[in-house]
Amino acid sequence: MFYWVMKRIFLGPVLRLLFRPWVKGLDNVPAQGAAIIASNHLSFSDSIFMPLMVRRPVVFLAKSEYFTGTGIKGRLTAMFFRLTNQLPMDRSGGAASAVSLNAGMDVLTGGGLLGIYPEGTRSPDARLYRGKVGVARLALEAGVPVIPVAMIGTDKVQPIGKRMPNIRRIGMIFGAPLDFSQYADQAEDRLVQRKVTDEIMFELMRLSGQEYVDEYAAVVKLRLAGTAATEAGSASPKRAESDGGTEGTETDGKDPAAG
Repeated sequence: MFYWVMKRIFLGPVLRLLFRPWVKGLDNVPAQGAAIIASNHLSFSDSIFMPLMVRRPVVFLAKSEYFTGTGIKGRLTAMFFRLTNQLPMDRSGGAASAVSLNAGMDVLTGGGLLGIYPEGTRSPDARLYRGKVGVARLALEAGVPVIPVAMIGTDKVQPIGKRMPNIRRIGMIFGAPLDFSQYADQAEDRLVQRKVTDEIMFELMRLSGQEYVDEYAAVVKLRLAGTAATEAGSASPKRAESDGGTEGTETDGKDPAAG
């Protein structure tokens, strides 16, 4: 009920008025039945604008840190994410990520729309990064189509680190559903999972016009954080020592290819 009220009555109309989102290919989203909506990830606001334009509810796999915050702000954030149809996604790899993907599988077996960001984290520089195979595993095991969607301009509305959005127009392009049923009996084959994931990322690149980087975004973020920490250490050795020499970043754990 909260999801519907916010989308149709309160938040939705305001966002439409302010940001005037344009959409192409919305008819590619099925009117009924299970499907995965795989999106590029430029901004925190991607998870707000895209579901706003899709007629059916979209359940997103969101990073688990959004659900584990402390204090009033942390609890309010967790409550907002739960009430807006988002599920915690543990990105540390291995069994933890598998459990999170099972939650996504439940959405699909129930005939719903599951939103997922194959890159696993927001792009640090508006380029498109290598996809993680969790999206392929879900598509193959559930036997559902994947609808690629390119978010356009959301990085300009809310860049990483910026809390208050810039008021400007954004867009999104929904591509034709991708059918991977020919691989149905190879869902556990790692090479097939990689092939399917790469096909999805190719479509996202084609639709978005982004430059593609064959590297995991999480690895790039760690490298950038390490560079920043090194520079900070050179400028202020005492501060670097007290801070442990690094900053916290969105990281996907030991196995960057997992889930």
